[in-house]
This record gives sequence, C-alpha cells and structure tokens, in this order.
Amino acid sequence: MSMVDSFEKIPVRIFDSLKLGSVFIAREIAAQIRQKQAEGKHCVLGLATGSSPKTIYAELVRLHREEGLSFANVITFNLDEYFPIDNDALQSYNRYMREQLFNHVDIDPVNIHIPNGEWPKDAIKKFCAEYDNLIEQAGGIDVQILGIGNNGHIGFNEPGSSRFSRTRLITLDNSTRIANAYEFTNISQVPRLAVTMGIDTIMKARKIYLMAWGPMKAPVIQKAVEEHVTEQIPASILQQHNDTVFVLDQMAAAELTRYRSPWLTGDIEWTSLMVKKAVVNLALKLGKPVLGLTNSDYNDHGLGDLLVEKGDAYEINLQVFYLLRDSITGWPGGKPNAVIPNHPERSIPYPKRCLIFSPHPDDDIISMGGTFMRLHDQGHDVHVAYQTSGNIAVTDEFVTRFIDFAVGFEEISGIDASKSREILSQAQQFLAHKKPSESDTQEIRSIKGLIRRGEAKATCRYVGIKDANIHFQNLPFYETGRVEKKPMGEEDVALTMALLREVKPHQIFAAGDLADPHGTHKVCLDIIFESMRRLKAAGDDWVKDCWVWLYKGAWQEWNIEEIEMAIPMSPDQVMKKRFGIFIHQSQKDMVPFQGSDSREFWQRAEDRNGNTAKLYAQLGLTQYAAMEAFVRWHY
Repeated sequence: MSMVDSFEKIPVRIFDSLKLGSVFIAREIAAQIRQKQAEGKHCVLGLATGSSPKTIYAELVRLHREEGLSFANVITFNLDEYFPIDNDALQSYNRYMREQLFNHVDIDPVNIHIPNGEWPKDAIKKFCAEYDNLIEQAGGIDVQILGIGNNGHIGFNEPGSSRFSRTRLITLDNSTRIANAYEFTNISQVPRLAVTMGIDTIMKARKIYLMAWGPMKAPVIQKAVEEHVTEQIPASILQQHNDTVFVLDQMAAAELTRYRSPWLTGDIEWTSLMVKKAVVNLALKLGKPVLGLTNSDYNDHGLGDLLVEKGDAYEINLQVFYLLRDSITGWPGGKPNAVIPNHPERSIPYPKRCLIFSPHPDDDIISMGGTFMRLHDQGHDVHVAYQTSGNIAVTDEFVTRFIDFAVGFEEISGIDASKSREILSQAQQFLAHKKPSESDTQEIRSIKGLIRRGEAKATCRYVGIKDANIHFQNLPFYETGRVEKKPMGEEDVALTMALLREVKPHQIFAAGDLADPHGTHKVCLDIIFESMRRLKAAGDDWVKDCWVWLYKGAWQEWNIEEIEMAIPMSPDQVMKKRFGIFIHQSQKDMVPFQGSDSREFWQRAEDRNGNTAKLYAQLGLTQYAAMEAFVRWHY
C-alpha cells in the first residue's frame, strides 16, 4: 500500500504513449483468447469504438497476421451505435468495426454482435432486451474495453444514467454530440439518439480495461479515479467493480494527484521545475502572489518537506518569482546587442531565420499571431510552413460561394475558360446531390484546399511575410478526404527534412497542442520531431544551433509552471491578431470539426491568452492584456 493508493480508488497503469498502452491492452486480450482456446471455450469480448481503441485493434490485427492469433473462438458484443444511422455510413460503428478489425481477422461473422442503427424505433426495446439475453447466453463478457467521454460517460451512458441500467435507447448529451462532431461535417448531422449497453450490463463483465489518451481526458479521469462514486460521472461507478484497470498515457494521467501534487504521495526530488510547480500551485490555490507566501502556508498545505530541504519561504518565493519574471520577454527572437543571461532566447545570431510550422492553415495566427507579427516587425527572416491543406474543415456552402464567384468572374471578364467551367459545373452537381456520409471528390478537396491556401497567403501578407517565405507542404498523411487520417509516413518526413534543409532555421515554432479532435497536430509534431532527429544524426551543422519552441493551439494552453517563454501583448496587438484570424473566413461563424468547444477560434485565442496574462498577474507579475506561451523542446 503506497500513498498513491490513498488517492486512487481504481488500479491505474500509466504508459509513456498511447501506442504502448494500446499494445498492453491488446496483449492482455490476446492472452485471454489463447487461454480460452486452450480450455476449448469461447472468449467473449466487449468492444468499444471511437478514436481511443483504434491502435488496440491495429495491434490485434498485427498479432493475427504475424503471430497466429486466431479469433475463431471469439464472440464479440459492441457497446453502442448511433440511432438512426445506416450501417454503411462513414460514421456508423458497424462500418467502423469492419474496417478496424473484423475484415482483417478470422472471426466467424455469426459471432459478431453490434447494436443496429437501422432497427425500427418501435421495436427498439425488444431488440435491446434480446441483446442483453444474447450476452447472458454467451456466458457473459470475459473482457470489456471502454473509452471515457469528457463528461465521464462509458458506452453512451450519459451523466445521470442509473447504476442498474441495461441496454437501451438513450438521448445523447449535447456535450457528447459536440465532442463527436469531429466525425461529421457539422454538429447538426450528429444523431441525437444512440443505443448503448447499460452500466449494469457493463459491470457484469469479468475484466474491464478503460483506456484514456491525451490531455482532454485528464480532468474526468481524476474525478473517476479519485473522487466519490456518482452517477453524474458514470465511469466512477467502476470503483465498485472487482477487476477494473484504467490504462492511461502520461497526458491523460496529468491531473492525478501523483502528477499534479506529487509531494503529497511520497518522497520526491525537488528539482527547479518541481519547486516552481509546487509554489505556483500553492499561490494560485490561496489567491496570493508568490512573494506573499509564508512558512505557515507551506506547512499547512503539504509542503513542509520543501521548507526542510530548501530553507525559508522567503528564499523559495524569490527563486520562483525570478523564474516567472525571466520567462517574460517582448523579444521572441532574442534581444539584439544585449547580454541578458536568463533571457529565454539567445541574442545571437541576429536577425534569425525563423520557421513557423502550422498544422492547419490558420494555427499560426490563432496560436502565436502576436509572436508571429513581432518576429517580423523585429527584423527576423520569418518563414511559415503550412503542413496540411486543411481541406476537410471547409463547409460545402463555402465552396458553392466560391464557385459562384468564379463563374461570375468569367462572365463579367469575358474569359473563355471552358475546362475550368466544366470542373466547376461537376463540382456544383456533386455538392447538390452529396449524401451526409459521402466523402468529397478530389476536385472538391482541391477547391477547399485552395480556399484555405488563399486565406493563409492573405494572413502572411497581412503580417508582412513575402510570398517566397510561404511554404505549402500538403503532407500526404492528411490527404484521405476523410476525418480519419493515415499515420506518419516516409514521404511526410522526407518533405519536412527537405524544407528544413532549405531554410536552415535558427528557430522553429511548432504546435505542441495534442488536443485537436482529429489528431492532426500530433502527427504533424511527430513528423517534425522525427525529421530533426534524422537531421541531427546525419550531421547537418545548422541543427545544433536551432532551438525548437512549442506553442499550443486552439484547444489548450501550457500550464503556467511549464511556460519557458511568455510573449506579452498590448490591447492593440490583441486586436491586430483578431483581425488576422478574421482573414480565415472559411473558419469563422460556422466552424466544422470544432471539437468540444463551441466558441469561434478568435474567442478561444483571446480568452486563453488573456487568462495566461491574468495568472502571471495573480502571481505578482506585471498585468498585461494577453500573453502567448511557449515551451522549448530539447532533442
């Protein structure tokens, strides 16, 4: 029994990455399948859908192909399905399971059970009762895998679902519909109903693995694992299960006490970063500036050991205050002709070649627009690399607007462009008859990509960047025409390495925000990391003098104790950044795939930057209108 156990009421396994956690679960499932095979019995699996289990299914397919794992004795029951929905729709969980798992293994189709989005509504109760009966007839579920919603739902059992609920038709919570909108063109297309296994059905499984990946899941994981059981957080009811394990990556575990306040769970090493984290959290909790904390504050809130090791509160407060103060600078490229030992960036060389990587064609202005403009205004050679086309985030209505403009322009200009007119006509006809579940044609994707490219160019011109410094990479992993993207590939890395060798930057800015609903930022960041590692291994001289700064995007901000460079902004600079974001008209007002945040991107950016400035002020630093924050990556 450790101090961690006094906080965590469910066993937790934490892995360095989503992939390692997924492999762990897949191998546990494989072991259960093989054990049942040895006993001559069926293995009954309860399966989940969504983005979380995809890597688990990929590993199970690999085990089948490469290590002979057979699914001949496996019976499956899926957790849920949207209602109503065609079984072949792109967003259907029936289709998802075929594409992710069933089409690639030797499972008997008779043994596959998934709630049916095509069931007649007046017979739903009968079919749901039969579903539960089928599970019981199969001997019950041996291993159930679960994801978790941002509101704590398991399956589609929304907050307030009864502990004794069975398989049934339910109304989806609006927060769930918003969170799942990334699978659809817009929120209006997300079904309002779903069929789901009930909590009682889930709790009867003999073994349960709940997986959670990424920072967006961290707050609800903390509630489910450490707080009281409540039907308002359905996942917390798993505290009452005899054999449940939560499998997390580091980001999903970030709010657990063992990470958020590790000094409460045992002995720790008081590094400079840990001291900063403890003192900042204490000051914010008590509503005091850092320099106002007392010895009593430390002792009363579990930080007595820090006083023992580091001395009086006054000295510790000063150390942390200086760390915060020294992170603030108006010179993101380094201040020329100045020697400032604790400045976040180097003064030399000046001017610097700066390369801003933007996963989508607007992340640069949304996430670091003030810094972007300041780098240019301070004389640096600024390049921008737009890593993907961002074409799926343009609505069909916006395309028709541009088609009408193009046709009208030809008419008033007298241009004879029969080929382009033919393409536009075909595009109009496709959009007029497009089904909600249908993927765009290559022509439509090209038009949407062109729209976003034009907006990105206009933004760069607004900042003052010359066209020669604008780079459109159109990385292949993104170009699937669907929400689901391909993994990072060799061509993606080769294109990025070529651009880096062309620019030879002194500074790189990259999106470290991994909470975007499609995972595009994560893939883009992995491509940059892999490219830099390879260039360093290849001995490219410029790499050793290149610093990499990570910004966060439209969904998150760095925790204040993590920030290593904070760029303050005046009210006028905030307004100028807002106007730069407005240039991206295709992403304004009606944003497709906006995730769980219904605000427009300019609102998110201003709220986030304003909050960072407020936190610095609360800690006793100068009050600014807004701040953009960065963390340095060491490779």
